[in-house]
Amino acid sequence: MSRILVTGSADGLGRAAADSLLSAGHDVVVHARNQERAADLDALVGRGAHLVVGDFTERDAVRRIAADLNDAKPLDAVIHNAGVWSGPAVMPVNIIAPYLLTALLSGPRRLVYLSSSSHFGGRPSLPGIDWQGRSAGSYSDSKLFVTTLAAAVARLRPGVLSNAVDPGWVPTKMGGPDAPDDLELGHRTQEWLASSDEPQALTTGGYWYHHQRLEPHRAVHDEVFQDQLLEALAEETGTAP
Repeated sequence: MSRILVTGSADGLGRAAADSLLSAGHDVVVHARNQERAADLDALVGRGAHLVVGDFTERDAVRRIAADLNDAKPLDAVIHNAGVWSGPAVMPVNIIAPYLLTALLSGPRRLVYLSSSSHFGGRPSLPGIDWQGRSAGSYSDSKLFVTTLAAAVARLRPGVLSNAVDPGWVPTKMGGPDAPDDLELGHRTQEWLASSDEPQALTTGGYWYHHQRLEPHRAVHDEVFQDQLLEALAEETGTAP
């Protein structure tokens, strides 16, 4: 069984993925933004999940979580599930935190990044992006960036399986009660990519929707744009990829 970190697992798709992986016998690390949110994970912790707490809008908190996890039993996989839809936290949570965890965590050989069909509306342009969250960021841009990050990691780390997943527009707190997609299918693909030994799950560089590999925005596999994004993130965070 694998040791798997699921970020943003206090509710929604992250909670569903962590619950399912724990039921399958995996060693699961769950994550909450603060102690109040951590209380929502008591049931999973009671079943054996490990807990890390830290606000992904704070880079020092992300670094602390990475350091704590590096001092513990090595991770086999990370599902970068944490995300926000709007407001100043969009860039810090949706792209800076996944980038920092990717750069700082040692060991994981499977990385799964939560994308969205909204990434097709993102702009492959980096000048003027407010990485620090001083103003509201574009959700579509953030999802294009994190999907591109997944592809860049797949290219630059041949020993790592790195993929992006569009979970669909599902009825979570973020998606709203009227979202038309299937909540159950919304978390199955990322679990599969993080833990399965099926041949398709052992591939890298994909953009997936409900177990189907699709073509993402054309900028995602543009190596020049990948390198520009990594350079911008490294400069912004002071942390090499």
